[in-house]
Order: sequence, then structure tokens, then C-alpha cells
Amino acid sequence: MHEIEAKSLLTRWNGMNLYRGCTHGCVYCDSRSRCYRFDHPFEDVAVKRNAPELLEKILRTRKKPFIVNTGSMSDPYQPCEENLRLTRRCLELIDRYGFGASVITKSDRVLEDLDLFESLRRKAKSVLQMTLTVSDDALSRILEPNVCTASRRYEVLKEFQKRGIPCVVWMTPFLPFLTDTEENFTRLMEYCLDAGVKGIVCFGVGMTLRDGNREYYYQALDRHFPGLRDRYRETYGNAYHIVSVNHARLMAKFHSLCERYGILSDPDACFNWIREMPDDNAQISLFGNTK
Repeated sequence: MHEIEAKSLLTRWNGMNLYRGCTHGCVYCDSRSRCYRFDHPFEDVAVKRNAPELLEKILRTRKKPFIVNTGSMSDPYQPCEENLRLTRRCLELIDRYGFGASVITKSDRVLEDLDLFESLRRKAKSVLQMTLTVSDDALSRILEPNVCTASRRYEVLKEFQKRGIPCVVWMTPFLPFLTDTEENFTRLMEYCLDAGVKGIVCFGVGMTLRDGNREYYYQALDRHFPGLRDRYRETYGNAYHIVSVNHARLMAKFHSLCERYGILSDPDACFNWIREMPDDNAQISLFGNTK
């Protein structure tokens, strides 16, 4: 871990990444791709030490409230957050200035900031976005070695549900020959339905592999699943977008279930809903009753 001085913070979509890099060790992580131009090892997390100061300057000058999103590139609740509290400091600022916040994470450390999510929901809007992709805990410990399992994340979703904080699940990626099964899909959907999530972001039954993350992924396969790399090479070559043979069948079931239970299933619809600020306090009070 090392500190850096950031020159800017928010993207055009009001997204921010407080950390650059991650130590969760997920073998499929697209953020390792060379196109993101990391100038340091991915696990040597760069900490944007001046992020709270930059964020406060922005919030002071913006008259119309909006949703601040964090976690699209690097998880805001990785282990270093336990001591640095950079995410919490930024959420406190967002809450103080009356803006909304949405966080993408795989970590149960987010529970430590549950009080802020509640305050943000009452004043504006807060959304928890959580990744669920490997329902088998033993397999999760191999594929996502340094973060809590999906069963624990399901418990986190349930806790947020109890507090009336809406949640969106990222049910992606599905790894061919490993997690693209009916059993895994069904268990993940059961988690989502029982937690009453507002939406599910799913880009299909498959994954992406490009320069940088492809090499890391294949090295993990060699360590844990000898011979599986060859099966990928034979089936997909060097394709960027890897589509499972089970894609059509499972996606049909996915859309059917989402329609039946009133869950947003189109990624753009999920993103648009997350970015929307409520019109008034009466609307905010309804969040606890939404799915």
C-alpha cells in the first residue's frame, strides 16, 4: 500500500475510486486488465489520501444534489479501509452536504458504515450494490480468496433490507466450466429474491478476458484446476467476451424470474435508477418498502 495525491476525483457520472488496486485477490478481476494502465502492482494499493478534501470542494460548489458512486474499479471496503476509514470519511461528507451515495463492494466491512447508509437514506438516498457470483463457499474461497463468501454477503444484504436500504446485486461474472451451472445460478437467485433486491446487474452467463486479467486468470486455473486452461484455449481462443454454452437457457430463466418478482434486470435500467435522486422526502420514505 502507498499513498498518492489525486488531482481529480469524480468522473462525469459522479463516480469515484478512493483506492487504486485491490487485495481481495479475485481471480477473474477485469480491473487487472492492461487497458487501465496501472503503473504499480495491482495488490500494492494506491490510496488517494486527499480524496476527502477533493470531495468536499466539489460538494460545496454543487447546488443540485446527486448520487456519488464508488467501487466500480476498486473495492472501497478492502482490508486497508479498516484502519484508513477513507470510505467512511467520504460518506460522512456526502451525508453532511445532503447528497446521496451508492457503494459497490464484496465485503461485509460495509456493515460498519450501516449508520451512515441509514442517515443518507433518510436525507437523500443510499444504495448498496453487492457482487454475488459464486454460491459455493468452498469454491468462493478459491476464486475470491481474500473477501467474505457469497453466503456472508447474502447476510449483509438481509441486514440492509431490514433497515430499509435498497440493494442492487451484480451477478457477474459466470466462469465457464466452474460457476456457469444451473445449481449456482439458482442459489444466487434465491439469495436475491429472499433479500428483496431492487435490481440485478447481469451481463449474461459468461465473463471477459483481456490482456492482463487473462494471464492472471489462467495462472489461477493452473494452480487450482490443472488442464482447465487448455479447455478455455480450445473453446474460446483469445476472445475477449467468453459466453457459456448455458447462456441462453439461464438468461431466459433470469429474465422470467426478474419479471415475475418485479426486479430490474436490464443493466441500464439499474444504473439509471441508482443515479436518480428522489423528488422529495415523501418519496425517500418509500425506499424501505421497495424491492
